[in-house]
Amino acid sequence: MTSHESDVPRVVPVWRVREFHDEDLDRAIRLLEESHDTEAEPVVSLAEVVAAVRGSQPALVAEVGAEIVAAIVSTISGERAWILRLAIAAEWRHRGIGSALLMHLERRLIGHGVRRFSALLPAGEVGTAAFTNSGFVARQGVVLFERLAPLEPAEMSLLERLGGQVLNPGRWLAVAGMDGEKHLIESRVVLPLERSDEAARFGVLPPRAIVLFGPPGTGKTTFAKAVASRLGWPFVEIFPSRLAADSPGGLAAALRETFAQLESLERLVLFIDEVEEIAPARHGQAFSPVHAVTNELLKLLPIFREGDQRLLVCATNSVRSLDAAFLRPGRFDYIIPIGPPDAKAREAMWTRFLPPAAARIDVAALVMASESFTPADIEFAGRKAAQAAFERFVGTHRDGADVTVTTEDYLEAIAKTRPTLTSAMVDAFNADIESFARL
Repeated sequence: MTSHESDVPRVVPVWRVREFHDEDLDRAIRLLEESHDTEAEPVVSLAEVVAAVRGSQPALVAEVGAEIVAAIVSTISGERAWILRLAIAAEWRHRGIGSALLMHLERRLIGHGVRRFSALLPAGEVGTAAFTNSGFVARQGVVLFERLAPLEPAEMSLLERLGGQVLNPGRWLAVAGMDGEKHLIESRVVLPLERSDEAARFGVLPPRAIVLFGPPGTGKTTFAKAVASRLGWPFVEIFPSRLAADSPGGLAAALRETFAQLESLERLVLFIDEVEEIAPARHGQAFSPVHAVTNELLKLLPIFREGDQRLLVCATNSVRSLDAAFLRPGRFDYIIPIGPPDAKAREAMWTRFLPPAAARIDVAALVMASESFTPADIEFAGRKAAQAAFERFVGTHRDGADVTVTTEDYLEAIAKTRPTLTSAMVDAFNADIESFARL
């Protein structure tokens, strides 16, 4: 460079702030995608930012000539405005552009009645200095809680049409007792699905279909819903009798149509209770309409199993009555027994059902008296005892009597409850474990 050239003053490009225009969107998106100083995921997604500008929420850009070098997008909620993103091109940082954008945006927002300005961004991210220089104060001790909606709107609409639901978290923890069954289902079913990448390192294939079998009232439906809750997947139950009634083409056609609709759900726990109704053992009998339904379900199973985040749970009170072809390996990964609760499980269930005021109840006596009870039986007896104590309180509390539920209330309720299970049913279940369980 000659001495003459060094005397020529350098021209510093001038940037200006203006309103965001629709034709700025593509250039602004590229800037937002590239403008990061940290590896942390932005709190507000790019899709949310695009939705805000398309919804005419306040947004500004800074440009040099025809080039957009910075952008800021906000949204208004009452007297508060949330600044969704502030992006500055790398070569234009530390020149006051961020602070200028914030100042111009604040003026516009005040005109909309905004009094409080907030932003959420990872520590050290682009714009941190601009917020600090503009008088924003970082809130210490604040934790951001987030939860993604499990479904897209179209998926939620389909789920509602099918009578499905997204179950509240916590059902898995709410299953009282049944520790053996819980451990088995967690290790064989839940964890391989929940941690599929880690399972693949060991060659573990996540299950796609399982059968839960056991006497009535032992909690098969409860476990199916608990698995869906634990995974955070939508839960859909198919009722064969209802499908048959609603379809002019019969149950086989209804099954085919329902499975086709379910293909639109990326994640799913599909539950079929009393599956013996649609897949009974054929035993060489003459062809019947039920056989057509069984054949249709057998054709649908391989297609359903292709989904990585899908689980079919079939439940039956009589596993021995199911068709052998239906149960074979390759169709169902596990055939899991769900039996009556043992003493430890009954103790956990009784403890769960007892009200806080029942601290002096002899739980051991209840456990012993309810030896043949299912979880459903225990819940029924618990409600019966509580109702009896409540009625006694209503009749005597005006006299100042200290009325509470007692051990005798529970023992009397147990004595008046007809157990679901018989000894013959328990013997048959134990024999079925030997013949059919696949763990």
